[in-house]
Amino acid sequence: MSLLQGSPAQDTIPIHFVTAKTLPAIAESLPAPGGAFVAACDFKAGAGQHLLVPDAAGAIAAVLFGIEPDDASYRDPFLAGKLPGLLPFGDYAVVGDLRDPFLAVLAWELGSYRFTRFRDDARPLPRLYVPPGVDVDRVENIASAITLGRDLINRPANDLTPAALEQAAHDVAETFGAAFEAIRGDELLARNFPLVHAVGRAAAEAPRLVDLTWGDLDAPKVTLVGKGVCFDSGGLDIKPGSGMLLMKKDMGGAAAALALASMIMRAKLPVRLRVLLPIVENSISGNAFRPGDVLSSRKGLTVEVGNTDAEGRLILADALALADEDEPALLFDFATLTGAARVALGPDLPPFYTGDDDLAARIAHHAEIANDPVWRMPLWDPYDPLLKGKISDLNNISGGPFAGSMTAALFLRRFVEKTRSWVHFDIYGWTPSTKPGRPEGGAVQAAHLLFDLLEARFGWDQPEGKGSSRAVFEPVRP
Repeated sequence: MSLLQGSPAQDTIPIHFVTAKTLPAIAESLPAPGGAFVAACDFKAGAGQHLLVPDAAGAIAAVLFGIEPDDASYRDPFLAGKLPGLLPFGDYAVVGDLRDPFLAVLAWELGSYRFTRFRDDARPLPRLYVPPGVDVDRVENIASAITLGRDLINRPANDLTPAALEQAAHDVAETFGAAFEAIRGDELLARNFPLVHAVGRAAAEAPRLVDLTWGDLDAPKVTLVGKGVCFDSGGLDIKPGSGMLLMKKDMGGAAAALALASMIMRAKLPVRLRVLLPIVENSISGNAFRPGDVLSSRKGLTVEVGNTDAEGRLILADALALADEDEPALLFDFATLTGAARVALGPDLPPFYTGDDDLAARIAHHAEIANDPVWRMPLWDPYDPLLKGKISDLNNISGGPFAGSMTAALFLRRFVEKTRSWVHFDIYGWTPSTKPGRPEGGAVQAAHLLFDLLEARFGWDQPEGKGSSRAVFEPVRP
């Protein structure tokens, strides 16, 4: 635990957030030799810079941490997430204005993350006293769920096999008393999930579909679908070696769905939650699906395989068709689906697609409030004919170099017919280099913002200021 509650102890080290403008007055307020030490160090209070200020005996008397000035074009709400990686072990408390206390505390907790499954890290973490008014339980709910997702994405493919990812989903279900079912191997054919089976049948471990349900039967239905490709070789359209290096993260959609599900269930939101995870490894063997194959789908549409490396949309298609049969009030899918999304928006800003304008506005709003950025992209109908198959209803690729993320979303849309409020998130699932509150490695994207949205829409009455926004969008009661 890196968070402390209650009144700071006498030996707690104060952290002063400073700008170049406020630095002189704060430095002069420090006990000797504070002001002189700061001047001697020529500390400029640049954003993210820190200075450990000693007391007369040489112990740390205070920490100065530079933040962006009030007139800066951008102020990072997660900047405080740098501090756990900068400070020695000890107990700390922030003195003065935190701007957004909830996000600052959450950033501290997220910035304390370490992946220790294969290597011990015995370094003790610095601890922060939580300021009054910040809901620690809510911070811990979000942070623990994101930790779950990060841990899953960071696990290598020889450790997080399809069976292991199924077990992780089962563990989440067991923790919260959710019902759990897994359909494996040839049973997928018997139960009419031919696309999931086709993509995963060449792997050493059988493909499977996880179905988790929780909550009152009469509550509003919220369904999450997450792409669970534990490793993607590209199939017979094999990737180059450089293209495989991060393919352990191709189950990042499943990780995001499980993280959001964990937040929902721990908060006991009054919804009927369903989580569908098609889980496969896209491998190569004698029975691998081939370019040019025509596959059946659960929905009845036939799909020509233009590229075996566009496998994620195939397994999602069967899962979305199943989800759509239930006609949920909200249907979200998460997938590390296209490189085109990264070309357009980079790794930190996932695009999302929906035909529901009101829901899109709410998503954009909560993305800003939660510092969980996403960007709406269009489901542009004139591109839909690009997916027409030559000898089938559909091709799984457009056949051209343009609009790859958009045409992938249009492909998925073909399998959602009854559900008006469907949203597709084309996430990256990885932080290439460490940022405040976001260590290098697995990234859980869009889960926090959707938890905020669902809490605002369906949640219990709560005071404002907990990281969700009731000031603009009032809760819609079921």
